[in-house]
Amino acid sequence: MALLVWVLSGIYIIDPAEKGVVLRFGAFQEETGQGPHWHLPFPIESLNRVNVEQIRTAQIGYRDAISNRRGGNVSSESLMLTKDENMIDAKFAVQYKINDAQAYLFNVANPDMTLRHVVESAIRQVVGKNTMDYVLTEGRVAIADSIKEKSQELLNIYQTGLHITTVNMQDAQPPEQVQASFSDAVKAREDKQRLINEAQTYANDILPKSRGKAARMLEEAKAYKSEVVSKSEGEASRFGQILAEYEKAPEVTRERLYRETMENVFANTSKVVVDSKANSMMYLPIDKLIDAKKTRTEVVIQEVQSGQSNSRGGVRNVFRNREVR
Repeated sequence: MALLVWVLSGIYIIDPAEKGVVLRFGAFQEETGQGPHWHLPFPIESLNRVNVEQIRTAQIGYRDAISNRRGGNVSSESLMLTKDENMIDAKFAVQYKINDAQAYLFNVANPDMTLRHVVESAIRQVVGKNTMDYVLTEGRVAIADSIKEKSQELLNIYQTGLHITTVNMQDAQPPEQVQASFSDAVKAREDKQRLINEAQTYANDILPKSRGKAARMLEEAKAYKSEVVSKSEGEASRFGQILAEYEKAPEVTRERLYRETMENVFANTSKVVVDSKANSMMYLPIDKLIDAKKTRTEVVIQEVQSGQSNSRGGVRNVFRNREVR
């Protein structure tokens, strides 16, 4: 009966999140997965259960308060030098799990402590290769990824059986002694960036307007050039045509030019000149007569001497002898 109890004591069940490591006289014998198993009872063989799915956490540079243990900052882990020889106070949280139960139990005496030392070394190496501004601002994610990569490489070399899942930078800031000065520097940098952004916004607003105005002025200049050239060419062509007519009939052309000029001149005046011998009825502009008090428009009727009408220069003399009042 006692022998049966002893044999049955070798039965064990491994949970889904666990791995079973069987030792025979202290030496590794086999690794078992989930489900019921049997091994030679004690003292021949013994069983170690290892939870390979549990996420473990290593805190670098700080400790959380747990039960009767006080938490807080650990300066010996958190203070480190950057590439530009500045001190920073950085805190990291490393999450990891066991991926090889046999290596975890037998290859390293204290795998969890080894991981802590490896991560601290990787943190100081990575931080020491970057500037303070980069570590405190835009480089947080890149630095955490680099630390994870370098730490995992060392753990694989040591064959600890551990796998790092995440590395998070919990906090990074200058030491407390220079915190005020650093805050002033950060504020100055933010003011600089704000002014740069405002200037860039103003430039983005004014440059398109200036370019549009310049383009419009160029188009107006081209249009003015085209107008002046076309007008000059037209006047030149008209002058050539008049010159040809003038050479054919100088007197007639001269008289026509004179009449056209006078028509253009009197078209812009409010005075009316009427030939007394003309049998035409003149309709007075009533609307202009209403405004006569303001414009003081005068209608002057002058007689044209009959003797002057027969001469070639009669019409010209009539207009020259008009008295405009």
